[in-house]
Amino acid sequence: MSETTSSPTSQSTEHEQSSALLLVRAANSGDERATKQLLEAVAPRVRRVVRVILGIGHPDCDDVTQLALIAFTRGLQAFRGECQPAHYASRIAVRTAVQARRRSRVLRARFDDLTEGEEPETTSVHDDVLVARRKRIVRDLLGDIPTEQAEALALRVALGWTLEEIASASDTPLNTVRSRLRLAKEALRRKIEADPVLRDELEVTL
Repeated sequence: MSETTSSPTSQSTEHEQSSALLLVRAANSGDERATKQLLEAVAPRVRRVVRVILGIGHPDCDDVTQLALIAFTRGLQAFRGECQPAHYASRIAVRTAVQARRRSRVLRARFDDLTEGEEPETTSVHDDVLVARRKRIVRDLLGDIPTEQAEALALRVALGWTLEEIASASDTPLNTVRSRLRLAKEALRRKIEADPVLRDELEVTL
């Protein structure tokens, strides 16, 4: 009768997961050193997520990253260990970045109202500039749909998470994740189809 043994890679992963969860418990008990170690562990992932949602050159990336890390620290008491702390931090980073994107869009709209009538700058549009503009438009649209839908869509499309990973990180049933993704895509499609400027920018044909 043969015994089933786990691979060294699997054992290493399990050890890392166990160590991370121990850090969470220690941090929740008030261990400042554990909190610092945990933040150092998730910070690179949080920074990457924020840059994906806001755009790598966005001036608020560092500030939003710090806000996401603060939100992660405050949310540790609610963390129940269904997923890895890094996944939990990523989800919080997505939500924080989407909310920041929404605020940024409101402020930009107010600024545009104040400067209405001024002569626009004339610049040549290259392919890379056009691609960057389209990405910005899509990121802005995330701020126009409910947060749960925007979060699911960003995790799925921008970060490439599986449906199972999204469900685990958000402590949400798989069918709910599917529903949020469907509703998010439908909402974005309606907004694009209803706006001739967006259709032209994204080259969407009806």
